[in-house]
Amino acid sequence: PKLSEYGSQIQLEKTTDGLHIQIVDQGNRPMFDAGSSLVKPYMRDILREIGAALGDVENHIALAGHTDATPYGSGDRGYSNWELSADRANASRRELVAGGLPDNKLRRVEGLASSRLLRADQPNDPINRRISIVVMTQEAEERMLPRSGPVPIMPMLDPAAPSAAAPVAAPAAVAAIAEPAPGAAPAAAAPSAPTAKAAAPGIALPTLQISRDVTKSPSQSGG
Repeated sequence: PKLSEYGSQIQLEKTTDGLHIQIVDQGNRPMFDAGSSLVKPYMRDILREIGAALGDVENHIALAGHTDATPYGSGDRGYSNWELSADRANASRRELVAGGLPDNKLRRVEGLASSRLLRADQPNDPINRRISIVVMTQEAEERMLPRSGPVPIMPMLDPAAPSAAAPVAAPAAVAAIAEPAPGAAPAAAAPSAPTAKAAAPGIALPTLQISRDVTKSPSQSGG
């Protein structure tokens, strides 16, 4: 099937984060069964075509499911639009992979319920029910999905081991004792110099390291 057959339901936009692909619902042609994550046959065709097209793209993918603001009907065991949107995102992921997208290209799969409506003024509009696919640039991936590198392991203190040598306090000044004159009272000893206090040691915090394993530049697409 050609994606052009479903052009009214596929939106493409180039953003600073990368290529944003959105597959939106239509009232007369839903992507999933009502209240279900079961993918409709035509939606399966769309997702597999997109998966095949993205199979050789070097960039990584973020995938999200969205619903409209209509509350989920049954409420069975607290199942809501959050779970439904997440289940639909994972069902879409499976179809993308079946179409040829390597599973390790996916960096994030999430359900956002109705938290990001396309039409906030019409929260129940079918267009708000959608699957979003972002082909991320390297910069967007590092910004959106920071991954820490190896964290330095701080050595544990052994209670039995001698503690690190603390700065030695300055010795008290010794007062010079003058030979008293005959019949004079002994001179008073000069006061001891105050003992210097050791400064509190600084605490070294491990630095969060951003992974640099994504080094490929975004693929340039024409048209």
